[in-house]
Amino acid sequence: MNNDSSGRIVAALREWIADAPPGARLPSSRALSAEHGASPVTVAKAVRTLVALGLAETRPGVGTFVRLVRTPRPADHAWQTAALGPPHGRGTQISRTQHAPGPDVIGLHSGYPDRELLPERLVRAAVTRAARTDAALRRAPVEGLPELRSWFATELAASVPVGVTPATARDVLILPGSQSGLSSIFRAVVGHGRPLLIESPTYWGAILAAAQAGVELVPVPSGTRGPDPDDVARAFERSGARAFYAQPTYANPTGAQWSARRGRDVLDVVRRYGAFLVEDDWAHDLAIDTEPRPVAAHDDDGHVIYLRSLTKSVSPSLRVAAVVARGPVRDRVLADRGATSMYVSGLLQAAALDVVTQPAWRSHLRGVRTQLRSRRDLLAESLREHVPEAVLDRVPAGGLNLWVRLPDGTDVDRFARECEARGVLVAPGAEWFPAEAAGPYVRLGYAGPGPDRFPEAARRIAESLHAAR
Repeated sequence: MNNDSSGRIVAALREWIADAPPGARLPSSRALSAEHGASPVTVAKAVRTLVALGLAETRPGVGTFVRLVRTPRPADHAWQTAALGPPHGRGTQISRTQHAPGPDVIGLHSGYPDRELLPERLVRAAVTRAARTDAALRRAPVEGLPELRSWFATELAASVPVGVTPATARDVLILPGSQSGLSSIFRAVVGHGRPLLIESPTYWGAILAAAQAGVELVPVPSGTRGPDPDDVARAFERSGARAFYAQPTYANPTGAQWSARRGRDVLDVVRRYGAFLVEDDWAHDLAIDTEPRPVAAHDDDGHVIYLRSLTKSVSPSLRVAAVVARGPVRDRVLADRGATSMYVSGLLQAAALDVVTQPAWRSHLRGVRTQLRSRRDLLAESLREHVPEAVLDRVPAGGLNLWVRLPDGTDVDRFARECEARGVLVAPGAEWFPAEAAGPYVRLGYAGPGPDRFPEAARRIAESLHAAR
């Protein structure tokens, strides 16, 4: 009988609490006993139930009150399934490379350089100086600071051969990172439902940006030397696409660098089909054994839309990049930027310009080249020693990672979980394929913290591989 009485009291008080403001005092135990014809013990049991449900709180010697922060009912978001419809491809997934490693974990999954590879002193000084200027308070031009646009144009002009007209500052737009630039280009140049040629494998962020823009991806196989120009031509012919996204310099994830001849041949194909080449030069400042060879340097007819970022070389906190585009396509990209981010923080632009125009910037890049070479070679040698069954098709001439093929039949996702259980984070390769993966690949970064732990990481990878197989 007491249980039934307690339940009735709880039900009645829940209705009362639903209409009461937070902090309201509940009726006294004596009043509740009288109202419900229940004993003080039964009333106390009901009150304890309300406290356990997170609806009430007791204050000894004062009374019982509606809890200020109530335990919410389980949220029901099922209605959104119909409202949103199915996602665009991988449009709701963020890469595993963005996950932060826990303490004492060896992180080989990330594509961002460790702080010892960044110009920390230059960045801190530049941010301090920029904060003292009008850039800290004034709205920046939509196109970007003129001085920074001129710097990007001059950088590209340094690779332009005789007979080709170099781009000018007018052709440059400043972006809040190259990822936003990809989104704008795919929307403004390709368009929803339209095809886009894309290397396979390629940067996962480009796949994500294309999915969000509703672009239809047409994979073009790309190996250690880049894509075959004949494959590119067939893909243009078959799909009717008007753009090709590619990374000719130290591609993520393969590390491939196109030869000068291949760059010219692909550009000839793009011109033949009246299309655009979206050149992502994300690793321009991360050269090790060769020099960058921008395809855009050979184009003055506006066929190449060129992206270059400072995020990986200056600082992830200074998300500043540029797109170089000539003709009406430049204005279309600018219109999309205006509709999304309007303009890039002048403070960040001023700080980035300060860093890259300091005399110490060039010496920093030379030092980074040496450090990257040492890290790359140590990780590659550690893998050869401890994981001989893994295949490294190419030791990259620049960039931040190795692209490793595991033995056929390896369950890559299980392998990644086994690695994580042993304190090593790796990036499964399926994320970099716009269609089916061409094999059991994994991307291993050599720019993260703790390169002295690479041999230990390789030993743990070997254990994980045997466990996964």
